[in-house]
Amino acid sequence: MRDIGDLRLSNILLEVDDDGIASVTLNRPDKRNALDLATIEELVDIFTTLPRSGVRVAILRANGPHFSAGLDLVEHHRQNRSAAEFMQVCLRWHEAFNKMEYGGVPVIAVLKGAVVGGGLELASAAHIRVAGPDTYFGLPEGQRGLFTGGGATIRVADLIGKARMIDMMLSGRLYRGQEAVDVGLCQYLEEDPEARALQIARAAAQNPPLSNFAICSAISHMQNMSALDAAYAEAVVAGMVNTQDAARERLADFARGTAAKIRPKG
Repeated sequence: MRDIGDLRLSNILLEVDDDGIASVTLNRPDKRNALDLATIEELVDIFTTLPRSGVRVAILRANGPHFSAGLDLVEHHRQNRSAAEFMQVCLRWHEAFNKMEYGGVPVIAVLKGAVVGGGLELASAAHIRVAGPDTYFGLPEGQRGLFTGGGATIRVADLIGKARMIDMMLSGRLYRGQEAVDVGLCQYLEEDPEARALQIARAAAQNPPLSNFAICSAISHMQNMSALDAAYAEAVVAGMVNTQDAARERLADFARGTAAKIRPKG
């Protein structure tokens, strides 16, 4: 088992604060944080390690004005890969993004500028997406003579529907602002997305880790099951989560009337 301190990172910065909140920062601003294979391998390493390290929440962010312009097209052009070679690249992308979605650690993405192509595939693997006012979303693969290879057909189509995804790829349509929230590309639109993401992360970090693990892994697994299998799996997960010691303690607070009330603010 690798410790966070053992990771050797060149394209991504990783910090963990005293509350167990990890900051995972894409750090290729001169390349609009394009995702080359080295960056993908670092994402695999990071999101393999975080669930085993006691980290409670991860904030995925980027240095520079853009979140990510997607696949590093310069690297792809220079490598002149065969179909078999590029298939293996795509499988590493899937490995990285599956570890994000299914790893059990809540991942909150802070989005700005370009969130396009593979950058949108990366963002869609996060559990919560917080966009700034300058954020725009696109899938320009059609215009580049390409096709998505990092899970857009799974995650982006799940977020916005097949028809909208096809439209984005065929026409180059971009989404931004409230429209991006309305179609499901992000859950929040904020003047200060970093502050909101940290606020959400701090709230999530107060949840019992087992509850967060179930929320951030079991739901995705259940979506891949038949309704009958999902119902059974949900019952099994609920049996484990709802009888944990942390749940018993919080239920005792509720019974005593000392638990925080769930009500709208203001």
